[in-house]
Formats: sequence, structure tokens, C-alpha cells
Amino acid sequence: MDFHGQYVLEYILILGFSILVSLSSLSLVYDINELNTIMASARSGVLLGSEMDGLAIYPPDTFNNYIEKHPRLKSGSKIIFIKIIYEKDGYDPVYKKKKIKLKIYASTRSVYNADDRECMGDRINYYVRRSICKSFNTENLTNIYYNPAFSDNYFITTYDVVWV
Repeated sequence: MDFHGQYVLEYILILGFSILVSLSSLSLVYDINELNTIMASARSGVLLGSEMDGLAIYPPDTFNNYIEKHPRLKSGSKIIFIKIIYEKDGYDPVYKKKKIKLKIYASTRSVYNADDRECMGDRINYYVRRSICKSFNTENLTNIYYNPAFSDNYFITTYDVVWV
């Protein structure tokens, strides 16, 4: 006995409530997925930047600059990636996106000069921003240094690399 359609009505209410909950949590899941993609791209960029610095592979103009000002960077060095964190900085009306600032922690024992470490950090930050832009196909929205990098809902900048 079906009590004149009561089971059908209950089924429709449960189904409707389930769809409503699923749709309301969709934006939260999308936001979390975008942040995960940003962080994964940033980690990939850190590793690539560390590898390039570690192997002393530079573009010709950078190499010529390093010959004059930073000769220590012409040889390889070991860079250890420690961690990366992000800070949400609120909404920016200029870009009409939310701002995220990334802070990268790294270590090296072979480079002691602060200026050389700053150059290495700049290279790492460059590859982090580049990796993020490539992940979201936003290379055309930024400058040649990929600063700032863009995702769908965020624009991303980097602090100087913290050397520990």
C-alpha cells in the first residue's frame, strides 16, 4: 500500500534536497581544486627553478650578467626545497580577482652571498609564476616575467624566497 503517492513524494523531496546540497557545495569544491592546482604548479615551478639554478643553466643574457656580477652562480649548487605557503590577500578591484601571495622556503649550503641567493630566489620565483600561468593557460595575460601570474579566480604574486 503506497498511501496515495507518499513514497513518490518522499523520494522527490530527498532527490531535490540532494541536488540542492550538491549544487551549493560545487563552488566550494571548485575553489579548493583551483587552490590545489595553484600549489601543485608552484611546487613544480620550485623544483624546475631549483634544478635550473642547481645545474647553472641560464638564458644567454642572464649568463652574461652573472659573469660580471655573480660569478659563483656559473657553477652548480645544491638547493633544497623546504616548503611553500600561501596567504590570501583579499579582493583586488584592479584585476577583479582575489590575490594570493606565495612564500617559498629553501636552503643551500654552497652559496653564502646574499646577493647570489637573491638571484637564485628570483629565478625560482620566475619558474613558480611561469608554471602557474602554464597550468591555467594565462601566459597572454601577464608580462615576460609572469608577474603577476593568473588563474581563473586568483592573481598570484611571490615574496622573496626565504633562505633558511
